[in-house]
Amino acid sequence: MSDTNALKRQVARAALNWVEPGSVIGVGTGSTVDCFIDALKESGIRLAGAVSSSERTAKGLQAIGVPVLDLNDVIRLGVYVDGADEVDPQHCMIKGGGGALTREKIVAEVADRFVCIADGSKAVSCLGHFPLPIEVLPMARSLIERKCRDIGGVPLLRSGFVTDNGNLILDVRGLQIADPVALEREINQWPGVVTNGIFAIRRADVVCLATPSGIRTFDSGQMVQL
Repeated sequence: MSDTNALKRQVARAALNWVEPGSVIGVGTGSTVDCFIDALKESGIRLAGAVSSSERTAKGLQAIGVPVLDLNDVIRLGVYVDGADEVDPQHCMIKGGGGALTREKIVAEVADRFVCIADGSKAVSCLGHFPLPIEVLPMARSLIERKCRDIGGVPLLRSGFVTDNGNLILDVRGLQIADPVALEREINQWPGVVTNGIFAIRRADVVCLATPSGIRTFDSGQMVQL
């Protein structure tokens, strides 16, 4: 079991260790999360409900009989399970390859524990090799492109894509993100930015990585290393 899809299925099953029967959980978006939904179905674990970070995930959860709840009706979530496009040794991440970064940040903020599931190739020493997604209001696209260039980035509009919130995504290449918290805060202050795909202020509590030699789990305070 060494191909990427097999690793995603493996780590998705491992994430079930943090799911309590009868609870309400948060569920992210992406191909690894799709595997988690499949694993949830196969496990037979019954949930009181789930809060979804995207329309895509909501449909997947409903298809396996999990009630999808409005976050406004939920006070707290015991766990939020989601993938990552990159994760650094301090559990900071780049997310948003699927375009659901804003809702992912909102749901993660409500969860007591954020469990990041990914294959081992997503572990990096410094964030930035994967293009940084920024969700922007359509009227601000050109402004934010200029601001990205000012900090050394190369922005590219995600062609033909509109977020579930009706906005655009700029994917920014060329950044080496040595201080993820500072850059996350800076970009989020730019007028017209909804949010950016750095998850450092609310980072993962648990990082669970699938490697050809097995699952490696890093809890709070443990550096992610491969």
